[in-house]
Amino acid sequence: MACPISLFLLLSLSSFLRAGKAESISQCEVELLQFALNLEYLETEFFLSGALGHGLDIVAPDLARGGSPPIGGQKANLGFFVRDIIIQFAYQEVGHLREIQQMVGGFPRPLMDLSSTNFAKIMTKAMGAPLHPPFDPYLNDINFLLASYLIPYVGLTAYVGTMPYLNSTSIKRLVASLLAVKSGQDAVIRSLLYRHALQPIYPYTSNVAELTNRLSALRNRLSRSSNKDQGLLVSPHGWIGGSSSGNIIYSNNNSIAYWRFPRETLRILYGTGHEDRPGGFFPIGTKGAVAQIYLANATSACPRLSKNNNH
Repeated sequence: MACPISLFLLLSLSSFLRAGKAESISQCEVELLQFALNLEYLETEFFLSGALGHGLDIVAPDLARGGSPPIGGQKANLGFFVRDIIIQFAYQEVGHLREIQQMVGGFPRPLMDLSSTNFAKIMTKAMGAPLHPPFDPYLNDINFLLASYLIPYVGLTAYVGTMPYLNSTSIKRLVASLLAVKSGQDAVIRSLLYRHALQPIYPYTSNVAELTNRLSALRNRLSRSSNKDQGLLVSPHGWIGGSSSGNIIYSNNNSIAYWRFPRETLRILYGTGHEDRPGGFFPIGTKGAVAQIYLANATSACPRLSKNNNH
């Protein structure tokens, strides 16, 4: 029979060796986390520009890695309350970039179009006709929040869609942590807009809720992924004791978040409905091995992401 002290020492040594052993991170996980950098760059630069009037080249130039400066970003005409929230979002995104790059490396910041002209084109697609005057995301609080509505939810669904490909504990923990903050940002944006759901958007005839519904419908069309997106007001849904047409946090019938695969995400970011046809926020395309699967027929360490696969 083993001596209790000897058994204790053996168990302690075993635990020590397991803790000291470096965890293996697969190349597929590296490629997926680096793909997420495209979204993090987009959010970082948009929030920094809107709140401060400048971006990574001033705040954290090392994280830009010498990449192209964004097109058309500018300081928005924000009130104190909304500006304070957007500043917090901006520095959260800076932290996301730093954390991902420290864990899996990265690439130079991709070229991004944050111009009023680009947002006006997106709104035209959403509404089915040009707005007069063209939509300006930097005009006021409501316009900037509507423009912000476009972005974090795409990251949220992309991170949820990433989870099935992950094996290592450290990568799972990081993605879960990123997803938690992304979900919070999306909820804050939707909550702020929900307070003004029936408010007309000057000088247009549509109200805030109608435009969020149109933007969500556009993301569904572009991604070709049925109904993974809905705006702030929908057909009444019931719970025990009451019902509501409010949709402040969008999820399925069991309040579970939706997911999107990388190709669906790219179709939205490019604004073209095609993962191999750049445009929209990324005029010459996103960066990283996952993007190159669709842009250059490149191979990937994630076989389920091949061009011939629906993922």
